[in-house]
Amino acid sequence: MAAVFFHHVVGDLTVGKPEVSELHDTDTLDDAARAIASSPEGAVPVWRPRAAPDEPPSGARFIGMISALDIAAFVAAAGVGDRAMRTLVGEVVQPNPGLLREIDPGTRLIDALELMRHGVKRFLVRKSGSWKGITKRFSVLYNGKWLKNMESTSPSTASSSRQLSSSMGFADKFCCLSREDVLRFLIGCLGALAPIPLTQISSLGAINPHYSYVEASAPAMEAIQKIPQDPCAVAVVETTPDGTPTILGDISTYKLWKCDYVSAAWALANLSAGQFVIGADENGSMPISVLFEPPVSPSSQVEEISPGRSPRTKKFSSRSIGFQANQMTAWRSRSSFHRGRSTPLTCRSTSSLAAVMAQMLSHRATHVWVTDAESEEDGVLVGVVGYTEIFNAATRSACPSPTAS
Repeated sequence: MAAVFFHHVVGDLTVGKPEVSELHDTDTLDDAARAIASSPEGAVPVWRPRAAPDEPPSGARFIGMISALDIAAFVAAAGVGDRAMRTLVGEVVQPNPGLLREIDPGTRLIDALELMRHGVKRFLVRKSGSWKGITKRFSVLYNGKWLKNMESTSPSTASSSRQLSSSMGFADKFCCLSREDVLRFLIGCLGALAPIPLTQISSLGAINPHYSYVEASAPAMEAIQKIPQDPCAVAVVETTPDGTPTILGDISTYKLWKCDYVSAAWALANLSAGQFVIGADENGSMPISVLFEPPVSPSSQVEEISPGRSPRTKKFSSRSIGFQANQMTAWRSRSSFHRGRSTPLTCRSTSSLAAVMAQMLSHRATHVWVTDAESEEDGVLVGVVGYTEIFNAATRSACPSPTAS
């Protein structure tokens, strides 16, 4: 297992990755919505504008990350509908330079995982040129050649790597690696990670019991105030008389990814958390923002593409919300929640690590809620598994770095 983490470098993950496409703090939320729709984890880095047109990306210009949930919450608080989508990104993004780290492509995978375990969500990596400071005898130069590793064993800095690249005549090209990229790489190495991938997540200690939650009867905006940094999700639960929390859905960046932000903002501002999660319906026939508009005939109904709405939108369906006047209290019964088709992504406490990894990757999710496998009730929430828990479990038996011979 140690060989996977110590003999692979970050540069191995950059093959085929596109160059960085920057979202600046001077762009609008409309621009951010389009960028988020094509980005992993429902969030994108925000940068200060370049001083020159040919200036390469730099960690020094990184401000923070803006997510789908950030946009929806801001539009909900602004209360001006579509006009809020013309707000500049710089007015919404929370500065947090620690979420991105510029690293050398020769950085060992074990060191990169350690950074991500401590809060880094993106790596800015140079794609061109060579690298040094790795444990393998040879490193791949991604133009079809092989380059022998430098004799020096000290880690190279980004500035020295850039100088080496320039001296060899390579243009600086950078890509961004996300935690999803690292997870995809680990999925391809399951055999080398044995037996950990087949071990139950409960046995690996991969279940985080300290999750955030709100009651279904609470206002949806209350969940926004409880959103943790990672995973960016709050469970919506119904607590039984004996105090057992049963998950009904969640309010998260993942659930709002590629959503209709104006409709989602209306729902956040006006509905309870329970109503909100039931109405998040990918196959719904009508956005929640038009529930109270005069009905139109199917033949004359035209769908408009407004700012902030991506080509694949999640709509809020009146059928599953039960929002009509004669059904205002229907959501209070537990059975009404199960009629909603926007179910949370869950696994059992007895699920294997490989199963949870595959589940997250196939759904492109940032987290999976864990339910009690021994409970007679369905959906009894016991914790959550996110990227941090997976990386901790996958590297738990990684031995210290071998000394150079």
